[in-house]
Amino acid sequence: MTGATITGWAAALPPTVVTNEDMTTLFETSDEWIVERSGIRTRRAASGPFVDPQPPTHPEGGFGTTASLATEAGRKALQHAGVDPADVDMLVLCTTTPDQLIPATSSATSAALGIGGGAMDINAACAGFTYGLVTATGLIGAGMRRVLLVGAETLTRATNWADRTNAFLFGDGAGAVVLEAVPGDGSLLGWDLGVDGTLVPLLYADHGSGMAMRGPEVFRQAVRATVASATASLERAKVASEDIALFVPHQANIRIMDAAASRLGIPSDRIVSVIDHTGNTSSASIPLALVEAAESGRLRAGDLILLAGFGAGMTWASAVWRWGNSR
Repeated sequence: MTGATITGWAAALPPTVVTNEDMTTLFETSDEWIVERSGIRTRRAASGPFVDPQPPTHPEGGFGTTASLATEAGRKALQHAGVDPADVDMLVLCTTTPDQLIPATSSATSAALGIGGGAMDINAACAGFTYGLVTATGLIGAGMRRVLLVGAETLTRATNWADRTNAFLFGDGAGAVVLEAVPGDGSLLGWDLGVDGTLVPLLYADHGSGMAMRGPEVFRQAVRATVASATASLERAKVASEDIALFVPHQANIRIMDAAASRLGIPSDRIVSVIDHTGNTSSASIPLALVEAAESGRLRAGDLILLAGFGAGMTWASAVWRWGNSR
């Protein structure tokens, strides 16, 4: 039997920092109002009213594209793992903001990195990274040796900057992990994936328009879906919430994160939160939080971590992962 473990990780953020005070120049709001409702103080932007025009779509053209952010995070994660890009069997790029309708953004990212194997996009919105983690683990179980998994978004390109109800929520960024094959069961102990397509009207963006969101209903559904999915993953992993060292939720809203943790019985000091300085980065949010936890020393070998999130669709996904299995 072959399992998967994480051997390298990295993050990439655009250089432009957009503060809540910046938002007050677009519509009537305040720093206090935004922080109280979301927990966000700043976010990074690759496009939008606070960013100078970026070069055309190209992975080497600055941080104005999803591919450029994915390439930077992927390159650094491979370096951290000591893996040559030519030895990667598959690039899995999780994004809901591809650079083009056709082809997949993973194609350009793969070329920029020099990946030796295949590449594909996964679009499960904000649940995308955990969808990708389960998929990558399955690919390794099927015989692959190394998979580069990236969550990357340029949500500012899909933001309606005139909508004061949600424009302050979104930011850009990328996080990446390298998964490698190990003997035995590996690090994935339990998982749960799902979608309720009847809830599509709650959160969506049509081609050429910004995001539309029914906030109160999204909040209610998000907490319900996150808790139900996380509970299913814990049961499949045969562990309890008190066994979880860190809870790494999708960074959508601090109130959603706190509510989900409370209902799961996970203390607030075990939540990994980066939302105050990244905002909601969709499929990039969980890897950005995971990388920060790893870099800050909050993760130790053998720790159990619970990843959980929800997204437009509405999708949901969760996984229990044991940190630090050796190759």
